[in-house]
Formats: sequence, C-alpha cells, structure tokens
Amino acid sequence: MRHNENAPENPAIPEVFRLTSYTYELPEERIARRPAERRDGSRLLVLDRGSGADRVDAFVQLPEILAERFPQGGLLVANNSRVFPARIFGRRATGGRVELLLLTPLPLLHVKPLPEGRKSAEAVALVRTAKRMKLGEAALFDAPLTVTLLERGEFGRCRVRLEWTGDIASILNEIGHMPLPPYLERPDDAADRERYQTVYADAAKAGSVAAPTAGLHFTPEVCASLAAKGFRWTEVTLYVGYGTFSPVREGDIRAHKMHAEYVEVPETTALAVREAKSAGLPVIAVGTTSARSLEGMFAAQGEVAAFQGETEIYIIPGKSFAVVDALLTNFHLPESSLLIMVSALAGRERIMAAYALALAQGFRFFSYGDAMFIV
Repeated sequence: MRHNENAPENPAIPEVFRLTSYTYELPEERIARRPAERRDGSRLLVLDRGSGADRVDAFVQLPEILAERFPQGGLLVANNSRVFPARIFGRRATGGRVELLLLTPLPLLHVKPLPEGRKSAEAVALVRTAKRMKLGEAALFDAPLTVTLLERGEFGRCRVRLEWTGDIASILNEIGHMPLPPYLERPDDAADRERYQTVYADAAKAGSVAAPTAGLHFTPEVCASLAAKGFRWTEVTLYVGYGTFSPVREGDIRAHKMHAEYVEVPETTALAVREAKSAGLPVIAVGTTSARSLEGMFAAQGEVAAFQGETEIYIIPGKSFAVVDALLTNFHLPESSLLIMVSALAGRERIMAAYALALAQGFRFFSYGDAMFIV
C-alpha cells in the first residue's frame, strides 16, 4: 500500500531517508472502520527496544505491562485536545454544494464584533466544491453562519472569513460533522461523537480536526489502575491539524516540511516532567501528538519549561528524543510523517518488522485500530 504513488524512487537517497522505505501492504479489511466494542478492548503490540523482543498482548493489560517494565513508576503525558465537528456542508448562492473542513482551532480564533450582534473571524479551511469558488464568494449554511473565501493556498488550504450570530461552538455542534479520516470511507454517525474522542478531552480545548488516537483506548478504569501502580498522569494540548495528517510528498523525507500546530505545555506538566527526569523515571508519551508537544517544547526553548506557541518539529531517523522515553501509539499510514517519527524512536527496520508481525497477528490499523507500545 503506497500512500503517495507519485513520490519518485531514487536509489541515490540513503534507504532510511527514502519515502518508499516506509511503505507496506495493508489489506483493506485490516483498516478499522469502527472502534472496538470497548475502548480498552483493543490489542497491544509491545516493542521492546532493549531486548529486541515483540510481545502481543491486550491493551487492558497496559498497567501490568508498565509496572513490570518500570516497577518504580513513571509519568504518562497525554494530549487533552478535543475534536470538534469541523466538517460543515453548505451551499453557494448558485445552489452548488460546498464542503469545508475548518483547520483553525476555535480557542485560537481572533473574534471581532460586528454591527447587529454579529461576529467575524478569519480562519484556515480546506474547501471543496464541484466548481471553483471565486475569491470574495460566500457559502451559506443552515445556521446564522456564512464563510467567505479570501485566499487560496497550497493543497486545498484556504483563508476564509467566518461571520455568525450567537456562539460559534454551538453552531458547529448543531450543523457540523466529526472529521473522520477519509480512509474510513463512511460518513460520521452519532456514535462517533463519543468514540472519536478521548475520555479525558477538555471541552475548553476544542480545536482538533483529528483525534489523538492513542488516547482513544483509555478508560477511567485503566487510568485508575495506572495510578494505583504508581504512574502519574499529566497533560499537554496540541490542536491536531493539517501538520499531523498532511502526506509526505517528497521522495527524500528530509525535504518534507511540517505545517505548524499550536501547542500548550502548562507549568504543572513541565514540573511533572522535570521531577520524573530528576528521579530517573520514564516519561511516556500517550500518542505522537503528545510526543511532538514535548519535543517541540524542548526544541523551542532548550529546556523543559512551560510553553505556548506553534511547533513545526519534524522527527526523522537520526534525530534523538530529548524528553520522551517511551511511546504509546497506534499503527500509522504508509509513508506518513507519523510512521517516520516512530521509526526515529525505534529504528526503521524494527518498526517495519513490528508492522509485519501486527499484520500476521491480525491487528487492526489506523485511528480506530489497535495500539503499539514502544519502550
């Protein structure tokens, strides 16, 4: 399965930096189009970098696995951003259909008041229409909302102006759809409103257009078991956007540029990380977005400290992790920046061998699929 069929094969590029080195064949039936019956009912592949052994287990056993590996405890860092119903469908004045995927997190909108109680804000969105919209043209919706096209960018990204009356979050909750990944090949339904969301997602952090999927497996019971075994829990915020799911298009992965995503590492989290490091305890990132938050924070400041701002960090083989010691993650798309990132942590050959084992063992892949723990 090639994620980008147009990327050229160039034997002059070292294998570890060749995009085609990060591909694998995935049968369609192995894509998890629905979540497991229970959140913690997924499977878990443990990749032990020290012993070189891989272990097939159940996610519900994660507290026992961690306690066995780290008897002194450790610190889990999770991304508490919330997915918002960012996909909206409207119409042009001519009657043509318009589909927009809002990429700007709601907490980051710079809202301006307008006459008669209306409000406006500029945002970035992916815009899809049957016929090309004109600059300055507005799309209408079944709500007090209009979206005007201001500027076109690369790969469908556009600058738009939102105008509305009332509360924008309430409007989107009314007319919006959960932005499920296109490879699920189905429309969202009522169940996705709850299941394409972590149990610890913060309502004040609504702004992600994709779920931090490693966190989807956690339940309050699993979290309580982790705490009972001496594992602390802290959180960061990374609003998952275009940077996370934008495909790598260059044959040489070193040429790829990540789109910026907004990160918040509060002082309480920075302190917990510093304390864990001082005590020799592992910092375990729950998901690649949590790992990017921590590593982006460190890259921006050269130290573990509170941070708010954008990160464009792109972690490829040859780059070391300054903060993260272990990573819980799902199985990623071929030739994606996420597959490249986990290969930087565990080694490309180890990761590709683990993916082959997962395929042989019947694991389910992608957002609603099973998990991997790299330790």
